[in-house]
Amino acid sequence: MLMKLFEEKQVKKQLVNKKTMNKIKKLNQIRLRRKRRTRAKIKGTIQRPRLSVFRSNRYTYAQLIDDEKGHTLVSASSRDFKNLSKVEAAKKVGEIIGEKALNLGIKEAVFDRGSYKYHGRVKAVAEGAREKGLKI
Repeated sequence: MLMKLFEEKQVKKQLVNKKTMNKIKKLNQIRLRRKRRTRAKIKGTIQRPRLSVFRSNRYTYAQLIDDEKGHTLVSASSRDFKNLSKVEAAKKVGEIIGEKALNLGIKEAVFDRGSYKYHGRVKAVAEGAREKGLKI
């Protein structure tokens, strides 16, 4: 009797895990499709590099990339801003990217949000770069 109860719990647990994994797989597929869709339309050059944004759970990273040569021209991250909220730190990252780009003589960039929606930290990076004079 006790073993039967234990086996039933194990079966239920496996079903719940499968449902959860299927949901995670579906979300990853949606994210991958969104990334391919945006990357197909975007290409950076030396005059107008690609401003790529990556966000981890903890930090936000941004870089200007010349896709013709495959080189990173400028990069910045929010690792230095421990006291700010994630969105405020992302805005600072955008401002730093904007300043560094203008120092290199880059006035325009193509914004690459990757697989992320244009919202929150991703939007803050773009706004910060625009405030410093980078045309996106």
